[in-house]
Amino acid sequence: MFHMAADTDSLLLTEDERPAARVFNPGGRAGVVLVCEHASRFIPAALGGLGLNEAGRRSHAAWDIGALDTARAMAEAMDAPLVHSCVSRLVYDCNRPPEAPDAMPARSERIVVPGNEGLTEAQRAQRVREVFVPFSALVEQTLDARADPPVLVTVHSFTPVYMGRPRAAQIGILHDTDSRLADAMLESAGRHTELRVARNDPYGPEDGVTYTLRRHGLPRGLLNVMIEVRNDLLRTPDDCAGMARLLAGWLEEAIAAAKEGGERKG
Repeated sequence: MFHMAADTDSLLLTEDERPAARVFNPGGRAGVVLVCEHASRFIPAALGGLGLNEAGRRSHAAWDIGALDTARAMAEAMDAPLVHSCVSRLVYDCNRPPEAPDAMPARSERIVVPGNEGLTEAQRAQRVREVFVPFSALVEQTLDARADPPVLVTVHSFTPVYMGRPRAAQIGILHDTDSRLADAMLESAGRHTELRVARNDPYGPEDGVTYTLRRHGLPRGLLNVMIEVRNDLLRTPDDCAGMARLLAGWLEEAIAAAKEGGERKG
């Protein structure tokens, strides 16, 4: 049976393990802020690997494989800042609010996470305090630092098969109640790629996956979108770099179209 230290008086993340989130290319001049909530598979030593074996700690359950490399290359191509988590989503899923049951999941698909079973309120609060709060604050600070209201883009990856079922979509364009940028991307998809592109697939707002957009984009009235890429398209650094070039050019065209459409409506 897995046993995890229950002491919440000491810090979860040591000095060497902090910070819980970073900004890549903080001086980026583009009017876009990129966010990658599931960028890392790092689990603090205090959590004993959450009781997972090496395969579990390396699996997609722990992070979005290829998402950070893709997002970093997008940040370079667009000259945009990128806020990314430095802690596994199994410790805390930064794309979920603290009250969400899957913010600290005891099971991810078919993987049981022993270190997340039976968490006390104090243990949950510690993860919120040390992982979620710094991440969310860094997103806010990065948005606030833009001279003009930026575009918010979150970058994720997903598995080709989930619970034994193949997924047809290769790129998902996700949105919540504001679909302006998603609409523009979907309208122009055929000019940029022959890959299978779908709206709110493999997830949608009803699954809770648009939390970052709802928390940081909608209240500010920002153009926003969540991009999901099937991770068999992100196997190598070259794959990620090529996908980043595709997405960066596609986004830039869609942003211009969405802004022009907004001006026409205004």
